[in-house]
Amino acid sequence: MPVLLDPVPSDAKLPAKADVVIIGGGIIGVCTAYELADKGIPVLLCEKGRIGAEQSSRNWGWCRTMGRDLREMPLAQASLKLWRDMDARIGAETGFRQTGTLYICPDDKTLAKREAWLDRAKAYGVSSRILRAPQVNETLQGSVAQWSGALFTPDDGVAEPSLAAPAIALAARRKGARIFTDCAVRSVELSAGRVSGVVTEKGTVACTTVVLAGGVWSSLFCRSLGLRLPQLKVLASVLRTAPTDQGPGPAAWGPGLSLRKRRDGGYTVSHGSVIADIVPDSFRFFREFLPLLKMEWSGISLHAGRSFFDEAVYGRYWTRDGPSPFERVRELDPLPSQHDLARARQNLEKTFPVFKTVRTEASWGGMIDATPDILPVISRVESVPGLILSTGYSGHGFGIGPGAGSLTAQLVTGESPIADPAPFRFARFTDGSSIRPETGL
Repeated sequence: MPVLLDPVPSDAKLPAKADVVIIGGGIIGVCTAYELADKGIPVLLCEKGRIGAEQSSRNWGWCRTMGRDLREMPLAQASLKLWRDMDARIGAETGFRQTGTLYICPDDKTLAKREAWLDRAKAYGVSSRILRAPQVNETLQGSVAQWSGALFTPDDGVAEPSLAAPAIALAARRKGARIFTDCAVRSVELSAGRVSGVVTEKGTVACTTVVLAGGVWSSLFCRSLGLRLPQLKVLASVLRTAPTDQGPGPAAWGPGLSLRKRRDGGYTVSHGSVIADIVPDSFRFFREFLPLLKMEWSGISLHAGRSFFDEAVYGRYWTRDGPSPFERVRELDPLPSQHDLARARQNLEKTFPVFKTVRTEASWGGMIDATPDILPVISRVESVPGLILSTGYSGHGFGIGPGAGSLTAQLVTGESPIADPAPFRFARFTDGSSIRPETGL
């Protein structure tokens, strides 16, 4: 894997019991573990591979409130506040910096959409403002393109995905959390219809609460419990450049190009489009995802290939006594789309000519867990008392990870929530709610 990830060694001996077991060691799982451990609650986190090795270390690293679905805005704002204090709170480096973020608008139609969002978002006290054409290039060092304008949010920032999840996991351990890697959870045990434990590949652990923070694996795990979670995964492709001091400081996203400056002086760059493999779940959840597909048609490529057959096989039922799909695939390390990377590189050099002499040092792919309305599921499951879902972050999980972890922990403890959890309820998929996105991926 071309992403350099800080290591988190595993604890040695699996305990016989814990109050809470968290399934998944991405940014959501480790933030939840930290919040629970900080409250003195015995918590055990089980990760089938390495901490943060999938999308949590492969994302763009944005921590933004800009452009959020307004149903998600309070959680995004709470997360940004937590990011600002994170390094001091955990005593470690996550790479968070306030850089500002921009959505660049190539035409008046796109600018009008951003202005319409800002008119509604002002009720939340956002720092966002509209930049007019000349102001865009004044803000983005090195840009030579002509734009209609941009939506600029100076209070937003970025952090380093390769640092953040491991640093927070180690901080959770210092607070008393138990962290186990290469330890897949095979099943959840129920007694009298409620959670009573988990079966891992290394043994059984008694518990009263399970938090499923499995990212792209969550829907498959839910199926083993008889739960239907409409969630699909899409491939995003990213490259990393060599360091340069001639590029822009704010993180920016425009037509066919996203970039943000890294702590090492290089840039994380993407085209911004995604690829969706056609798999059995594509048909299972087709009705729910159709509105999103129509909305994002220009930014989603459909691909038919071997994944259909791979998922048909590992999606079959498994037993607690034998290897699960989570042990067969320790870490999703998909090949990036060379087509998308080439387009990103071309747009980068066209927009910022200085990058013509700045080499690409690495590239990678990452799988994003997406829901039909691009909102996460952060919710108790009423039909399985003791089970809490925290998944489906649709490419937003890194940025809202601290707030999501806090909210998930509050669902465990019953404390007043950091943000209203109602928009993220699991029951929205079955209670007749309109499942439609307000913003895209």
